[in-house]
Amino acid sequence: MKLLTKYFKDLEDNQIIKFKALSDLYKDWNQKINVVSRKDIDEIYLRHVLHSLSIAKFIEFKPNSKIIDVGTGGGFPGIPLAILFPETQFTLVDSIGKKIKVVNEVVEGLELQNVKTINDRVENTTGQYDFIISRAVDAMPTFVNWTKGKIAKHSQHKIKNGIIYLKGGDLSEELKPYKNAQVIPISNYFEEDFFETKKIVYLPQKYKG
Repeated sequence: MKLLTKYFKDLEDNQIIKFKALSDLYKDWNQKINVVSRKDIDEIYLRHVLHSLSIAKFIEFKPNSKIIDVGTGGGFPGIPLAILFPETQFTLVDSIGKKIKVVNEVVEGLELQNVKTINDRVENTTGQYDFIISRAVDAMPTFVNWTKGKIAKHSQHKIKNGIIYLKGGDLSEELKPYKNAQVIPISNYFEEDFFETKKIVYLPQKYKG
């Protein structure tokens, strides 16, 4: 928790309560259904929660905006962001049922009213969103193809609607087709060694017509 309050000094009491409860909920459910590696579960605030919240250093989601977390796994980055932005609507999607089961239990345990979940492939879902978020589920061209048509045309934030992707390593090859992609090192926001190679990729969507 010290990590979170180090970088997010304006957390409200109920947000702090939820972030504190998050660790125990994951530790409990991870023993039943393994969705987070044992090494990571001991460092959940660094490797999962703070990593997810790097998106909040890049953009502040507006109330009533709609965000979809594709391939959410155990609920990252969606759940930490839903705690931080309680007036923003989050849809968490994963095709693996046991992962969504854990997500549902954590969402219920944290009493998050702004999260809904879908157990399916994103291609089979309907609806449009301000931003599509995800954490390295596949190469960008594949991901763009999966999420085609899911981004709302009208932008209400300072930046255009689009994809916000958490990824590490050398991205030059997979981002070649996207001249308008922006890559932001997470080390710009957080000083811990874990984030040295981690990046946020922002891909604004262009529309014809």
